[in-house]
Amino acid sequence: MTKSMVEGNAFKQILLFMLPLALGSIFQQAYNLADAAIVGQSLGADALAAVGVSSSVQFLVLGFCTGSAQGFAIPIATAFGAKRENEIKQLFYIGFILLFMIACVVTISCALLTNQILLLLKAPADILSNSYWYLFIIFIGIPFTLLYNYLAAVLRSVGDSKTPFLFLAFSSVLNIGLDFFCILSLHWGVPGAAIATVFSQAVSSILCLLLIHKKFPLLHVTAEAKVWDSEKALHMANMGIPMGLQFSITAIGCMMMQASNNALGSNYVSALAAGQKINNFAMCPFEALGASVSTFISQNLGAGNMNRAKKGTTTALIIAIGTAIILMFPVLLFAPTLTSLFTQDEEVLAFGVRFIRLMMPFYIAICFNQIYANALRGAGNSTAPMVIMMGSFIVFRQVYLFIISKCFNTITSVAFGYPFGWILCSVLLFIYYHKVGLHSKKQI
Repeated sequence: MTKSMVEGNAFKQILLFMLPLALGSIFQQAYNLADAAIVGQSLGADALAAVGVSSSVQFLVLGFCTGSAQGFAIPIATAFGAKRENEIKQLFYIGFILLFMIACVVTISCALLTNQILLLLKAPADILSNSYWYLFIIFIGIPFTLLYNYLAAVLRSVGDSKTPFLFLAFSSVLNIGLDFFCILSLHWGVPGAAIATVFSQAVSSILCLLLIHKKFPLLHVTAEAKVWDSEKALHMANMGIPMGLQFSITAIGCMMMQASNNALGSNYVSALAAGQKINNFAMCPFEALGASVSTFISQNLGAGNMNRAKKGTTTALIIAIGTAIILMFPVLLFAPTLTSLFTQDEEVLAFGVRFIRLMMPFYIAICFNQIYANALRGAGNSTAPMVIMMGSFIVFRQVYLFIISKCFNTITSVAFGYPFGWILCSVLLFIYYHKVGLHSKKQI
């Protein structure tokens, strides 16, 4: 079930590898989409705001977990490309230990600081209680999020993108069913949506672990492989932690935008929540392409094939731009229908449609962000994308929001902070990539 990407048609391999990933991302977004849609339609706009008010901080914490897990798998992909089976097993084992450490620190810290986080986000008082319980339960489920993303990233590193998709498809259907059961039958309200999500993630991660044990002998950790190697652990941490911070930096930029929007009132919070859910959904193919090119480059550099690795970056960028153009027009056209999945409130609906139509024309910039950042990660250079994203999504947006708050503060003016940050990040990554390339020793 493993698959090498060091030979064959690069376009076909990246595209076929990306499709299950994209579908898997769509199903993963369906977790949150189901929460928001069912909560908004059955419990009202205030309940939708309670789920949406913390979306950026969820992105921060869960993004760090996802990024770290994906980063830990990069050395495994390189070892797979070089056909070093014993090293694959040892790296897999070391990754589990690092994962356990992160799970303990992040879960305990976030659970204890839930209330302070919501106050920092300026959550409106009328939705604070529901927001607290929703976010607290999501934080309790962090170990399952980490476990699934690590196992899925490892499977992708050895060329299998189908298995993670199948488990996500199953758990997404389970999540939607549990949403209806917890909210409509048990009347657990907003916390019920969070419980459904965490339970579904747990099922997905446990099934993935069981399948690896049964079907992937390459990943069976033998007694000889259960050896702690500080140098290898440090290398994995150097890949995973900066990559996790990259995801978090993107989220911190979103948190600043979220806080500015929250100050405008509950209707704006609901509108942005609906818009962001759709935006996250539309991001799925680009994130999948990013993960695909990272795996492609890691395997080919492990095999010593630099020219083929470079070709992978160009190929993925062409696919990404084509996808953005195809996706843009139907989303712009059907923005009112998509937003109505979450709310029937006319004011909230109007604000949500405005947000979606503002975002979509700038998705070309996201293509460059995802492909160049992940190409550099696949080459073992996770520091440069982190620094560039910090400048674009935190420093630049903070300056932008400060200026906007002094001039005029509307949902449109706040929302423009998103595409402006994307454009700046794309330009900087483009310059850096074409100056340094995939030579991981030439760090920023």
